[in-house]
Amino acid sequence: MAGDGIEEGLESASSPLLPGEKSTSSSATRNQHSITPVLVCSTLVALCGSFTYGCSVGYSSPAESGIMEDLGLSVSAVSANYVYLFSSLFFLATRRSVSFLLLFSCLMGFFSSLYKLQYSFFGSIVTIGGMVGAILSGKMADLVGRRGTMWACQIICMAGWLAIAFAKRAWCLDIGRFLVGVAIGILTYVVPVYISEITPKNLRGRFTSANQLLVCCGFAVTYFVGSIVSWRALSFIATIPSILQIVCLFFVPESPRWLAKVGRQKEFEASLQRLRGAESDISEEAVDIRDAIEILKQTSVETRTLELFQRRYAYVIIVGEGLILLQTFGGNSAVSYYLGTIFAKANVSTSSGPIIFALLQIPTSIATVLLMDSFGRRTLLMVSATTSCLCLFLVGLSFCFQESHNLKELTPILTLVGILGFGIGFTIGMSGIPWVIMAEIFPVNVKASAGSLVVLTSWASSWVVTYTFNFMLEWSAAGTFFIFTGMCALTILFVWKLVPETKGRTLEEIQSTLITQIPGKNQS
Repeated sequence: MAGDGIEEGLESASSPLLPGEKSTSSSATRNQHSITPVLVCSTLVALCGSFTYGCSVGYSSPAESGIMEDLGLSVSAVSANYVYLFSSLFFLATRRSVSFLLLFSCLMGFFSSLYKLQYSFFGSIVTIGGMVGAILSGKMADLVGRRGTMWACQIICMAGWLAIAFAKRAWCLDIGRFLVGVAIGILTYVVPVYISEITPKNLRGRFTSANQLLVCCGFAVTYFVGSIVSWRALSFIATIPSILQIVCLFFVPESPRWLAKVGRQKEFEASLQRLRGAESDISEEAVDIRDAIEILKQTSVETRTLELFQRRYAYVIIVGEGLILLQTFGGNSAVSYYLGTIFAKANVSTSSGPIIFALLQIPTSIATVLLMDSFGRRTLLMVSATTSCLCLFLVGLSFCFQESHNLKELTPILTLVGILGFGIGFTIGMSGIPWVIMAEIFPVNVKASAGSLVVLTSWASSWVVTYTFNFMLEWSAAGTFFIFTGMCALTILFVWKLVPETKGRTLEEIQSTLITQIPGKNQS
């Protein structure tokens, strides 16, 4: 009974389709609506946040040389600074008669030396800001709404970009980068949630997956523009999507599901009608949304983060957290942040290689948008994880040749093919679909806390990978990519056994089915 709950939940989750799929097929056209101008415009406005995220990821690489030259920054080794600190503390610990003043001077010396790795800190502090934003994201989106949250985020993001643009000292750069990190940490959650809540089930996959397309576009545009203009001008240019979203948010409707949740019924119906079109019949969809929210209100109160770890939420948390962890530890963060380093180590051109990589992201993301609602989430995830696994194995093999000095002339071409193949494979599924599923599977009463937990996990794991990658690369480049290969193989197994197919189902159908099948359903 209670002890068998988790096994029952995971067992039922191994089915590729959600329970009730047959009954759904008999009403295939239920709650299906056509594309409307308001729906398209609302989605495009929300996607400005995704473009902003792409800009922040693509900024540090083209801006690096200009910032270091203009402000006299350095990229000292992190390990050297920690050696300085711990050797100083060891010296003090073995000489108890040393004055507190010497201790203070040693600590100040460490922080001074740490400050010298200024650009490294500038590049990585965005992940710390992202963690802070993740903690705030869910509650903020529930408190002021999806639209209000995006508006506040872009104000913060603009302040960050302007702080970078006018920076005269490294600390000003760091503050600006941190603010940008906070903003995109929140946007990472609220953009896919808003899009999933405003789109009908027959369009939700395509519209939500456009999130990743705009991230790739933002990355590519920033990278290319950054090679032409100065880093200060690039910071000003990066404010354009923020300004555009701030203005346009006044003209798009709020999420109808959020309005229903907070009890604003008239606005809920008006928002849903605008999104579906003036001639569309929204009565059935409106009733479904109201009923689902009413059931959740009767069965549970607003859930805090610690309360997520009840057995009844185990399945959705395992799926959401598992996909995000496998996404990060599958090599995505390492390749995105250290693409130039990987190519340089393999003797691949660091100018043309990243450009080809960035260009391939855009058509692949477009293909994902078009295929999402045709082939489903699970199929694309399996294809993505399998392709990524094979391509990362090829990269690891190429570095094996280099380290063993046998056939090392093959290393550049094998690395280039492997990394480009990984970029295509990862983008077609694992890059964006975990965020689509995250926005679909969490019920309204846990969406804030569960979404915040997933986004925090994403940023924290990203920090772990980006912080340790250089050390791993020095240990063994081949071993590093074989570890990533193993994680992608684990992803295939995870998707096959646990991830449900959510294509063609309303959010209310998905969430009610998952909640009723999760552990603890028979608990009296």
